[in-house]
Parts: sequence; structure tokens; C-alpha cells
Amino acid sequence: MGLLQRKNAELKVDELPSPVSSHERSPPGSQRAVEDPATELHRGLRSRQITMIAIGGAIGTGLIIGTGSALAKAGPLSILISYSIVGFIVYMVMCALGEMATYLPIQSGFTGYATRFCDPALGFSLGYTYWFKYIIVTPNQLTAAALVIQYWVPREQVNPGVFIAVFLVAIVLINYLGIKFFGEIEFWLSSIKVLTICGLLILSLVLVLGGGPDHDRKGFRYWKNPGAMKPLYGTGDKGRFLGLWSTFVTATFAYLGTELVGVTVGEAQNPRRVIPRAIKLTFWRIVVFYVCSVLLIGMLVPYNSKALSFATKQSTGASASPFVVAMIESGISGLPGFLNALILIFVFSAANSDLYIATRTLYGLAKEGNSHPIFARTDNRGVPIYALGLSATIACIAFLNCADDSKKVFSYFVNLVTIFGLLTWISILVTHVYFVKARRAQGIEKHQLAYTAPFGLYGTYFALVFCIVIALFKNFDVFVHVKGRENGANFDYVNFITGYLGIPLYLVMIFGYKIISKSKGWKPLTADLITGKDVIDREEEEFLANKAAKQRGDSRNGGWFYRRFVAWLL
Repeated sequence: MGLLQRKNAELKVDELPSPVSSHERSPPGSQRAVEDPATELHRGLRSRQITMIAIGGAIGTGLIIGTGSALAKAGPLSILISYSIVGFIVYMVMCALGEMATYLPIQSGFTGYATRFCDPALGFSLGYTYWFKYIIVTPNQLTAAALVIQYWVPREQVNPGVFIAVFLVAIVLINYLGIKFFGEIEFWLSSIKVLTICGLLILSLVLVLGGGPDHDRKGFRYWKNPGAMKPLYGTGDKGRFLGLWSTFVTATFAYLGTELVGVTVGEAQNPRRVIPRAIKLTFWRIVVFYVCSVLLIGMLVPYNSKALSFATKQSTGASASPFVVAMIESGISGLPGFLNALILIFVFSAANSDLYIATRTLYGLAKEGNSHPIFARTDNRGVPIYALGLSATIACIAFLNCADDSKKVFSYFVNLVTIFGLLTWISILVTHVYFVKARRAQGIEKHQLAYTAPFGLYGTYFALVFCIVIALFKNFDVFVHVKGRENGANFDYVNFITGYLGIPLYLVMIFGYKIISKSKGWKPLTADLITGKDVIDREEEEFLANKAAKQRGDSRNGGWFYRRFVAWLL
């Protein structure tokens, strides 16, 4: 593995380049990244595409299906609390990432920030754990898509491997055709997801107010009977607390992938304007889509519902969704099939974006010198084709799920990589702490940044502590005595290993890298905040100049309605 070579780490303090604003060029003597055109991504993602990806890109089956199991386990108030707290943590992560990404929107993404601002060992470990996560999640999504198809086509009629192959070819083709094509496809897929969630929210609100076929105005009835919080592994306050804590894992899983915006920053047009807008939309997405969804579901479905108990035993598809349970409880029939088709779109979009993330993460590792240089090579469309080829090849392990006896093993892999999502958030937050300290030490003021985290380091530290606590105690139930448990009544050793193995693996990569490479972390005065910034500044100036010229020549630009509701779609 190569190391990121940077001369400025050897400079004396008084030789450091003076900081510049985001709209000024770097002064003579500052470093400039000498880039090979054959390893460059293209900034082809438009503002509307980034905006829609920020709103709907990470919405998946974790929200539309996973909330049912959490409700059945702990009750409506528990999931409302956990989804709200984890949502705030995710917003803090996105704010921290946004501050770094708008200052220096480099192509290697947040792995590059960890390498440049904190420690090359952290960038190495973060990059590989993140890549491991998505080369496992991608085939898992392909498998889920094949299972959804079984709603219409039974397994006995057509082998699921056929549908896995079709979906795999489709997502590889979308990623291969370039960032503009990928962005356009994800824009419309995300739009469908947003419309679906909005429709479900409106329908749920109508049912809560008694507008369903049963004309039953439920309100908060189920919060009183059977109750707002369901005890788990005990009684009284202890049982209610354990029930609440168990839902934090489900909530975390539902929010995983929100950092997708940070991966796209290297291919976004005018990222210093687009990324702050995406961060603000992330906040409203969390409040409206996640928090409101779990609130309404908790009002519509009691945690002891027999229909909910049946749904939580289903693997995937509409029958596993608490929204379908709410429809059934309210006397609505006929919508599950339609919702199943929409869930298929959710899963396909997730598989598509997961392959994109895996490809760009491996590309970023190669750009930082932490993987073979061939994975940094791009074609004339700016697609890292070799990184895409390897990630897509590994995704073929989805075909293992064609055999029934392999599904259990594969579920353990999924349990293993979910910890990597939390470790990613922890790494981003740690990197932000180092970035802020370096920025202050090198005299770069807040007004020189295009975006700053609204809660500063206080919000970052709060989110960091909470992420660490969740990561350490997320599988607490492996120690709880559960009579008749398959892997042991007193200690579930299998889920313990798969649930926590990610942490020592993450630490081994950090310390192993430091031992082998003898690398050291960067001090605030030696962290590289300058390299490549002059290139970004120049690209921004050129983009804004071209946009201004286009607007002056566009006769339609004068209309308020066009500017407000139409122009952003083009």
C-alpha cells in the first residue's frame, strides 16, 4: 500500500501558505495537486439531482419495513424517541461532513478528509470498512429485490437467480454509462420514493383522523392501551429502558447511507452551493419522513397487533411493512400489491446507489495511494471502470442466496457490516474535530467557509459520544437469557461475533497501518488544508461565470414562476 505524499507536512510553521477565502486563488507557493486526466471524475451531477438524492437517496426498506419490528418490540413512544435522537445524530454528522466538503470538495470524499486532516491510518481504515459495507450490502439488496419479485412469481416457477442477474446487469449498466446518466436515474427513482412516502404519510394521517373505511378516529388510543412503551427482557422501568435501547439499532439501520451526499461531492457541479442546500434538506427529510412516519405508525398500529406480529416474521415485501398492517387494521384492501411494486423500486434504487458508493470508495482509496492505482483509472466519461468491475464482481455473491441453506450465513454478513455504518459516522465526526482545530490554528475564519456546522464542535462531540455508545451496546441482547434461542439461551455467541467483529477489524487496520507505514497523525498546524483548493476555486469561478452568461442569454429567465418551479429541473 502506498502512502499519500505531501510536502507541506514537512514545512515549518512560518512557511505554511496563508489561508484564502473560498473565492480567492491560492497564493504563489501554495501546493497544487498535479492530477492525471485518466484518473479524474467528471462534475456531472446537477443541483436538482444532488437535491433529490439528499431528500430521497437514503430512504429504503429500513424505514418502510424495518419500523414494524421495532414497534412490535418496544412500542410507539420508544421508536419515536430513538428515531428522533438518531435523526439528530445523523444531522450532526451531515453538518460536520458538509463543512469539510464545501471547503474542499475533493474526489476521494470523506476518506480523503480523514487522510489529510486527521491521520492517514484513519483514512485507510475508514475507506476499507466503508467499502466492505457496500460490497456486502449491494448483493443483499439484489437478493431482497428477488424476494420481492416472488410476490408475483413464486420461487418454484422461476429461480431467484434470474432476477438477481437482471437487476445486477441493470445497475452495472447505469453506473457504467456515466455520472450524468446515473444522476438522472437516481433523480427519478428518488422522486418516486419521496412521492411514495408522502402518499403514505397523507394516507396515515387520514386514517388517524378517522377517514378510513372503518371511520375509527384512533388518535393516541393505542398509547394508552396497550401502552406507549413495551417492556423487553424484564418489567417496570428496566424493561421499558431495554425496549427503548433495542430500537436504537433499528433506527440506526434506517438512517444508514445518509452520507451518500458526501460521496457525490467530487462529481457535483458547484458543490459549495449545492451541498449546504442538501444538508438543510436532510434535516427536513429526517423530521418529515422519518419522525412523522414512526409517529403515525405508532398511532395506527398497537404493538400487540396480531397482524403486526405476522408482518415482522416476513422477510421482505409489502406483507412485512407496518404501513400495510395499518391499512389492514383500518379495513383497506387492494393496496399491498401496489405498495409491493413501489418497494421493488426502493430496493432497486438502494442497490444502484450502493454499487455507486462501493465503486467511488474504492476509487478514493486508490487516489489516496491505499489501493492499487488501477482502481483510480477512469474512462472518457469519468467512470472508474476497474473499481466498478471489481465491486460488481463481488456483488455476484448474491447468487449464493439462490440456495436456502446459505441465507442464514449471509444474514450474519449483514449483521457484521452494519457496525461499519456507525464506524463511518464516528470517523467523520473525529475528522471534523481535527479539521476545526486545524482551521483555527491556521487562521481560517468561519466567514471564509461556504458552510459551517450550526452547532459547531458541541454538536459534533454530542453525536460522537452517542455513536460510540450505540456501537458498544447495540448487541446487548446477546448477553440476555432467552429460553429456546438457537445459538444459546444464555449467550448468543454467533450474533456477538458478527455484531462486534467490525470494531476490532477497524482498529486492527488503523494500528496495523501505523505500524507498517510508521505514519503519524497530523497536528493542527501541519494538516493539509491547501492542496487542490486553488483548482476548486477556479472551477467554481468558471462554473458561476458560465451560469451567469447562460442566464443572461436565456429569455425565459425573467419569469418568477420559471425560476422558482421549473429552472431547477433542467
